[in-house]
Amino acid sequence: MNFDELNLAPAILKAVREQGYEIPTPIQAQAIPAVLQGQDLLAGAQTGTGKTAAFMLPILHKLSMNRSVQNRFGGTGIRALILTPTRELAAQVEESVGEYGKYLQLTSTVIFGGVGMNPQISRIKKGIDILVATPGRLLDLNQQGFLDLSTVQMLVLDEADRMLDMGFIHDVKKILALVPADKQSLLFSATFSDEIRDLASALLRNPQSIQVTPRNTTVQLITQTIHPVGRGKKKQLLAHIINEHNWSQVLVFTRTKFGANNVAEFLTKNGIQAMALHGNKSQGARTQALAGFKSGDIRALVATDIAARGIDIDDLPHVVNYEIPNVSEDYVHRIGRTGRAGASGEAVSLVCLDEEGFMQDIERFTKQNIGVRIVEGFGPEPGEHAEPIAMGRQTIWGGAGKPPSRDVMAAAAKAARTEMLQRVRESKGSAGAAGSGSGGRSNSGRSSGANSGGGGGGRGGQGRSGGASGAMGQGARQQPARPSQGQGPAHGRGGRGNGGNGGGGFGGANVNAGGSAPITASASTVTAIAAS
Repeated sequence: MNFDELNLAPAILKAVREQGYEIPTPIQAQAIPAVLQGQDLLAGAQTGTGKTAAFMLPILHKLSMNRSVQNRFGGTGIRALILTPTRELAAQVEESVGEYGKYLQLTSTVIFGGVGMNPQISRIKKGIDILVATPGRLLDLNQQGFLDLSTVQMLVLDEADRMLDMGFIHDVKKILALVPADKQSLLFSATFSDEIRDLASALLRNPQSIQVTPRNTTVQLITQTIHPVGRGKKKQLLAHIINEHNWSQVLVFTRTKFGANNVAEFLTKNGIQAMALHGNKSQGARTQALAGFKSGDIRALVATDIAARGIDIDDLPHVVNYEIPNVSEDYVHRIGRTGRAGASGEAVSLVCLDEEGFMQDIERFTKQNIGVRIVEGFGPEPGEHAEPIAMGRQTIWGGAGKPPSRDVMAAAAKAARTEMLQRVRESKGSAGAAGSGSGGRSNSGRSSGANSGGGGGGRGGQGRSGGASGAMGQGARQQPARPSQGQGPAHGRGGRGNGGNGGGGFGGANVNAGGSAPITASASTVTAIAAS
């Protein structure tokens, strides 16, 4: 099949050919006819499969075939509303309107937070056919009386799984109440969780379901490798790998904003031009970082999971999991940045003993055994064992085997909090000495009030409490934008593995799997935010 067989308007086909596309991807071949027929759609495909064009092309066709509408302000009414979870994704989706609709008489704009409202308000007042938006800014402008969503005919939720992960479900429901019930709705998601299906059942009417790839699969053209590494050697190993292979473009994932800053600073000091990308960066800084990375001026872009959503770079060759995600689906999203549109790619994971359990979960989730390669001189130190990981207001266990006792987790959280506060004080002091004014507000500032109670136990995808209770919080399955969700069940469910001292693991190092050996909880040994 080629695009000519999809019955799209000639002006759209001309623009598609100019972008170099002749044959639709599987998601496009299935979704475009369904949307053109007016069906609601529940579509799942991994990132890089062409799902933006899968909804944008038929939207452009349908809008171009019908007259514009008038809103209550007397201007052109919004006929298509596309919601995305992040600014970067919103900007890229709106760019696709210009690319594919360049020969059509349709207008569009994008609105998101982090930048001034006035230019966005001015553009909306002129009237637009297509609006691409993040939920928060959309609701802000609507509450101020600048938006009329009563003319919306087509609604798209893009990256719906990440929207839910970021805690936007309530905002999405508020937006659904603002648009007409009689509309065509399209829900696109890289994964189909139970929450996504619940949302779909409330939003979609007799939808056609399309799943191009199973929700727990990774692109086959991506070469995946695990490098076992000592807790304090990650930055050095990362720099070594980049230099040894002479990588010119690599996307590095960290767990936290502080970690992203820390790693980017280290790489730059060691001759590898790098920049951090995360939510605390201004929109201008984020745009500059992406532009520099795409042009090749920046070799390494160090990003958090949320900030990296929407990054669309053709032929990105390398992705590094500097820190292993505690939610297995995030691994699929991360490495999906490479190996796009039939290209090959390489995904490297730097796994310390604190994260072996997370990596085992990922292998079970993706139903694969990932190759392990030891890099001489960077492995765990003799006697090194797994430690709890302090992350914001929670302390999680990612080692192999059962989590340690509640007292150990609580001590780890307290030590991490002390270390974090010290970093904030040092950051403020150095910023004051340099006369930089507001620079003293470090990216870890939001977390400086971390709970002295321990975090919950369970690992990654299962979201189990692992026997933690009381003030300890529910732990690993916690989503970035959501508050702690109370206590885990008092009886617990053990954790992972069968307890005892798990030997070997990645690279053959011993792990304190069952919490039976002492785990020191001093600030020097607890794996706090970006401690390595």
